[in-house]
Amino acid sequence: MKDRSIREVHEEIVEEFEFLDDWMDRYQHIIDLGRQLPAFPKEFQTDEHRVRGCQAQVWMHSECLNGRLHLKATSDAAIVSGLIAVLLRAYSGFPAEEVLAAGHRFIDRIGFTQHLSPTRGNGLYAMVRTIRQHAVRACHTRHGPG
Repeated sequence: MKDRSIREVHEEIVEEFEFLDDWMDRYQHIIDLGRQLPAFPKEFQTDEHRVRGCQAQVWMHSECLNGRLHLKATSDAAIVSGLIAVLLRAYSGFPAEEVLAAGHRFIDRIGFTQHLSPTRGNGLYAMVRTIRQHAVRACHTRHGPG
């Protein structure tokens, strides 16, 4: 990650999805990405780590290591797992400040907003909000209050 900026990674993700013309192919790609998620530790599958606002069950854990936000997450739904894989690629491993500054415009550029069901779209943005909350906490912890 050191040699690529967060914006470059977001652009790579957009280009990867633009390469797939048909939304059925994009859905299949999302599902395939979800299948490649690393195992999520069972000790983090708790209410404390649950992402609120998702129809599917989603758990997320983060830690700040060497100034970078590292995220782990999982879901009980195939497409949601794939969306998690996209978000982890987009945000995990970057400094929390960069995560907060980067925004999430790449999600709209891919077309997720138009092509996901309203409940899945809401869940996607709930995951983004949760990632931002983790980044804020990581920044707060690193820099202290005020």
